[in-house]
Amino acid sequence: MPRGLHDRDTSSAAGKGRAATVADTATDGGGSGEDARAAWNTLCLEIHQVIVRVGWIFKTETIIMPAVLDAVVDSGPLRGLLPVLNRGGQSITPLLFSGRLSRTPLKKWALMRSSALMAACFAILATAWTPLENRRPDLLALLFLVVYASFSSCNGFNQLVVAALQGKLIAPGHRGRAMLVSVSLGSVLAIGAALLWLGRWLDEANGFPKIFAATATFFGLAALVPPFLDEPREPDARPSGHPLERSVSPGWLGVCRQAVDGWRNTLTADRNLVRLAVVAACFSAVLMLFPHYQAFARDRLGSRIGSLLTWVVVQNAATGAASLVVGPLSDRRGTRLLLIWLVALSSSTPLLVTALAHLPQSFAVDWFWLVYVPLGLNPLSLRLFTNYALELAPMASEHPRYVSIVGAALAAPFVLSPLVGLAVERLGFEPVFVVGAVVIAVGAIVAVGLPEPRERFPEGRPTVGPRPQPPSPGDRQTGEA
Repeated sequence: MPRGLHDRDTSSAAGKGRAATVADTATDGGGSGEDARAAWNTLCLEIHQVIVRVGWIFKTETIIMPAVLDAVVDSGPLRGLLPVLNRGGQSITPLLFSGRLSRTPLKKWALMRSSALMAACFAILATAWTPLENRRPDLLALLFLVVYASFSSCNGFNQLVVAALQGKLIAPGHRGRAMLVSVSLGSVLAIGAALLWLGRWLDEANGFPKIFAATATFFGLAALVPPFLDEPREPDARPSGHPLERSVSPGWLGVCRQAVDGWRNTLTADRNLVRLAVVAACFSAVLMLFPHYQAFARDRLGSRIGSLLTWVVVQNAATGAASLVVGPLSDRRGTRLLLIWLVALSSSTPLLVTALAHLPQSFAVDWFWLVYVPLGLNPLSLRLFTNYALELAPMASEHPRYVSIVGAALAAPFVLSPLVGLAVERLGFEPVFVVGAVVIAVGAIVAVGLPEPRERFPEGRPTVGPRPQPPSPGDRQTGEA
């Protein structure tokens, strides 16, 4: 029996009588087993994502990480380097290893290893912070940037594996529910953890090591979940020629060359993927601007470090509340419409900050938490980019490549991020924020031209195994699909 969630043939030809009844009965029995496996795997992935989300609140990219760097060295260009390291690291490893991952029969072990490496990165920071903070702050800043880049690379691969497992184990019509559970429950638990520990540690002089240790602990706990996945083994897709051929590694240069050829062929064959990449590139302005929001509040409005806890809670609460709507709607209506709206709404964040800049300082600092309400849509938007890429891929084996290409499109504009930080220092916050809002709005306009994959493939997409290719031009002429 095929292992996919949707590969079972639940219909039988008319007129086959009793034989058809027996076949249907067997199919239903197998269906129950496949449904139980799907439910278990969905639960395991949700638990993994919930634990990661709790750990993530201690290192919130929009708030905590910029504040950590500013505590060591307050520099606009260095602050602008954070998004470069973040998105660059998250994109390079998926691009290099997407092909290898697609050929891996069992992907859950890759998820376990990448989660453990994420924990190790913050364990290093927790250990080294106190000895270097007073003696060598320059080395501490360098270590922080190196570890941050390493973590981003591990996290990028981790997200790629999660997406591949999601595409393999969860049907398209159930991915919104999985997002709802993991994001909403994760947000509630993360807010509780932040209120219990994060606020207290932010007020302490030596609080950052404790924050890093908590992050490492939760990521380490997440690494314990993947072995429990009931993942069906796929056929080994590695080269099957002479044993000497299998033992020869192409090397890094060969891997890069193969990856570039694969990306180019994929983009040439799918114009909708190109359009999605353009939307992702425009949306990256959201991620380039967020390190400067807390700096704006500190430098222009005089906010204190205690405000970070409020902003973290507001952002996570907004993410959890929005997931209650986004998750079910994405299952029922598809990802395209929601992606358009979330990208469009994200353009309101820099405009809101610009508006607060023209209000009285005492009023603006008290209401600055409103900025983190639309920022709470960012995790959902990134998840929808992934889900849309999964549905757009022509077959399950292409899931890692499509997701990695979208991730690269998100990262490519980040080479300009240090220039954004420099522009903030030279021109001020407001002009940079307005330009960013315009770029994000252009992305929403481009997204309108995206198709809804579920309308092109109304029967759903298989999560394991090949899916029929779209008809070629010759097939369309002869009327054969």
